Amino acid sequence: MTSIIKFHCLSGAGDESPPCYVLQIDEFKFLLDCGWDENFDMEFIRELKRHVNTIDAVLISHSDPLHLGALPYAVGKLGLSCPIYATLPVYKMGQMFMYDLYQAHRNVSDFELFTLDDVDAAFDRIVQLKYNQSVDMKGKGLGLRITPLPAGHSLGGTVWRIAAPGEEDIVYAPDFNHKKERHLNGCEIEKLMRPSLMLLGAMNADYVQPRRRLRDEKLMTTILTTLRGGGCVLVCTDTAGRVLELAHMLDQLWRNKDSGLVAYSLLLLSNVSYNVVEFAKSQIEWMSDKLTRAFEGARSNPFALRHLQLCHSVGEVSRTPGPKVVLASFPDLEAGFARDLFLLWAPNPQNSIVLTARSSPGTLARDLIEKGGDRTIELMVRRRLRLEGPELEEFMQQQRAKLNSTVKEETAGISSDSDSDGELEMWVVTGKHDIPVRHDVRATGCFKSNKRHHAMYPFHEERTRADDYGEIIKPEDYRLAEIVDAEGEIRDVPPAPPPKQEPDEEMIEIPSKCVESPRLVQIKANVQYIELEGRCDGESLLRVVTQAKPRAIVGLRANKNALMTLKKHCEAEGIEKIYIPGPGDVIDATTESHIYQVKLTDSLMSGLAWRTAGDTELAWLSAVVTPRAHQRENDSSMEEDVSEVSLCLEACPGAAHAASFINSVRLSELRAALARLGLNAEFSGGALECCNGTLAIRRLENGRIALEGVLSEEYYKVRELLYDQFAIV
Repeated sequence: MTSIIKFHCLSGAGDESPPCYVLQIDEFKFLLDCGWDENFDMEFIRELKRHVNTIDAVLISHSDPLHLGALPYAVGKLGLSCPIYATLPVYKMGQMFMYDLYQAHRNVSDFELFTLDDVDAAFDRIVQLKYNQSVDMKGKGLGLRITPLPAGHSLGGTVWRIAAPGEEDIVYAPDFNHKKERHLNGCEIEKLMRPSLMLLGAMNADYVQPRRRLRDEKLMTTILTTLRGGGCVLVCTDTAGRVLELAHMLDQLWRNKDSGLVAYSLLLLSNVSYNVVEFAKSQIEWMSDKLTRAFEGARSNPFALRHLQLCHSVGEVSRTPGPKVVLASFPDLEAGFARDLFLLWAPNPQNSIVLTARSSPGTLARDLIEKGGDRTIELMVRRRLRLEGPELEEFMQQQRAKLNSTVKEETAGISSDSDSDGELEMWVVTGKHDIPVRHDVRATGCFKSNKRHHAMYPFHEERTRADDYGEIIKPEDYRLAEIVDAEGEIRDVPPAPPPKQEPDEEMIEIPSKCVESPRLVQIKANVQYIELEGRCDGESLLRVVTQAKPRAIVGLRANKNALMTLKKHCEAEGIEKIYIPGPGDVIDATTESHIYQVKLTDSLMSGLAWRTAGDTELAWLSAVVTPRAHQRENDSSMEEDVSEVSLCLEACPGAAHAASFINSVRLSELRAALARLGLNAEFSGGALECCNGTLAIRRLENGRIALEGVLSEEYYKVRELLYDQFAIV
């Protein structure tokens, strides 16, 4: 049976925008990835909003924001409620990516697109899978099966195989790497043989990748030259993906005493650096065979990084003395600690900036890759400052007014049916979070009691005003002596005057504001692009296509030159169906050419006579194909329900048909059924004889069953029993 397959490109088609696609197989819709770019493009979100209520399942291939960045917004703001499938490392590391991304933007702006609660809600919906673990879809997706396969590129990275009813086999491979790396195995090419449709990320189709040895030598030379010259090295990398390969490689170099790197510091800087390393330690079974064998043999965890110092602020980096190498997020230099250190270190010619990935066009990192350094650029510097002076006083007045209004509302809501004065007194004494209980409660039926309320487990926290030696505690004495602001200058922090507030009032957040200003940045540091993306290069990608031999292929997320290279290669290999979609395009990838989708009307379904056949029900359908009824265009509620199906089936009145007997009956089963009726039957000459040889049941050459014999009461019993073995429609 052939399925109707349609592929809708919401993003990631014809350019290098993040991947997000809707794959429809008959009536079931998959959302393949849900990435978001560095600038949080809302045009893509508006397109996603039109489809979010019709999505039945989401498949996530990698843990970075490029593949799941819009997932918290879709769940928290758009109401995406279907199951989300991903591997365990994608679940763990994806959370770290989104926590770091949120905090990086929150540190310098009033970021409100999603919250940490939205991130948790999105990842709570994820169904965690293992490699090669098949999951059958239910409901509308009956007959569909999804299987995650290793993709390389990132920890837990997935190539999804979707098995549709019949011989349909769809492979979704947006990013993969066939080569083994230090901490990852390559993708499993042998399990991608002859799919009916391959959805292929073709970004590197025309890219010539340098050899791994030359790439590592270039990185090592840059680090040694910069450190020995008294400078610092900023390596711009991601939060929890490719940073693991870099961290493992550099820690191995630091362990080698002959490298001369032990005298320098190696730091990992992100908001979640500690959690990332801890999660990596617990996911060795998802890594390369070499690391797994080393862990099983010597019980030494390869991610117990002895020389890697974990940092969570720029201040910690600045307080680390001497030349240093810092792995900081994010690789696009649009936000995060990498941008802060870039502003701090770029004007110094002794420093080096290492870019490890080609981020989206328009980002600062992509501009540096294409145009290089040694120039002056204008950047918008965003930072968060503490409120001071009149602004702080105004903020505190607003907070006190808000607190007073809350107290008035809650005290006004106390019931006056029973002892109101007593309740108000207890509320003031114990606070609204204590549990009031009645003393000596008696069953008084429906009548209310005037007994006073008493607090259960009353607790009053008294603040300590002096230390153990009697000296008065001053909070300003415990503040950090210095901070590093967004402009990269270390300055002393004068003790802020204590705000005028009640003794028991506690501030949840430090009052602050966000400011943004343009700034000219002189790039005198050595800027190097060393490709460490961990993606398949152009030659290998085309070889994968040749080996897989898909019947149809869709080129995704690549520029025009890469897509044309892929198209020419497919034509040379004899692949007839090659699709190069653009943003918003819908591709009909159905295997059969003459197959259409029609709708069964309610009047047609109500007139069918159903017959039971085992676990299923059957009915004979006589209908004609007619154009579908026109829907009102001005009805906004029906706008999204307008299906692409334009045909329907209407009942054909008066259509007669011969009875059809549906089942495959065995004579041995029929003999057992006759025995249950008390009729003896024996096989003779290939026929089943019963009733003392007066009746015979035999199978004809065309597969049908014939009943022969004398008309009698037993004849009609046997015929009725024979009819019961079939579903007659």
